Amino acid sequence: MTSRITPEMLSASTLTDINRAQAALQRSTEEMSSGHRILEPSDDPYGASRIIDLEGQLEGLGSYASSVQDGVGWTEAANGAMDNVQSVLQRVRELLVEASNGTLNEGDLHSIGAEVTQLTESIKQAANTQYGGQYIFSGSATTTAPYQAGGEDAYQGNEEAVARAIAPGSTVNVSMALSSVLGSGTAANDGKLLDVLRTIAQNLQEATPASRTAIGTTDLAALDSNMEALTQLQAVTGATTDQLNTAATRIESLQDTLTKALSSTQDANLAEVSIAYSNEQAAYSAALRAGATIIQESLLNFLQ
Repeated sequence: MTSRITPEMLSASTLTDINRAQAALQRSTEEMSSGHRILEPSDDPYGASRIIDLEGQLEGLGSYASSVQDGVGWTEAANGAMDNVQSVLQRVRELLVEASNGTLNEGDLHSIGAEVTQLTESIKQAANTQYGGQYIFSGSATTTAPYQAGGEDAYQGNEEAVARAIAPGSTVNVSMALSSVLGSGTAANDGKLLDVLRTIAQNLQEATPASRTAIGTTDLAALDSNMEALTQLQAVTGATTDQLNTAATRIESLQDTLTKALSSTQDANLAEVSIAYSNEQAAYSAALRAGATIIQESLLNFLQ
């Protein structure tokens, strides 16, 4: 028994070939436009799950990278403020040395005392430095200025740490305890910097023999001691910045490694896809031409 190939069968077969060629061409087009070889999970279930895992890791690293960069900005702002304080203290020290040489009259000492008072206020202004709208020397009370302008020198912040996450379960303390150097002024009688500066200004204003002696001895020694404490705090800040920069380098390296792994998993080989696209475009055009010829002949036969 012989099988008869009808025009309908030829048309159906031709349309199937055309649809298959069109689907292959569309697939290549989508791969070229997206740059990905996995367009849906069914294309490569294992590869699709690996892509989800890699993208999740990259997202997590991006969060840590942002946290680290914020920490670096925070510590750099802190170090800049402390550099400013250190410069002011150097000026105060120069004034003390000048005032202690015994050649200045009472009016000169009063003028120097007034300048020391102004410099003390500039130190408090530096202590009120903000980063990203937050006070960096107030502990966790970042919305509260650590020091008020004027004669009130009491510290207004707290001693709680401010930390930045650099890895899962790992944080770095970015809060610098400048209050441990500045103290809370003469009312606290803590021998810290603000207490010392207020005492210096008072001795300069009094200009008595005893206060003149104190300016070049106990006042100068107390100032030097607090300047050294500030230098040590700056060293801690520098070490913290280095730690954050090291973390940033590590995160960047991990991001590069994961990005390459993600690329090798999901990216299409554009050279191969381009060749396949050209071949499939030619096959699709040929299928259309063949289909047009076959369907046209079948219609003529039917009309005859």
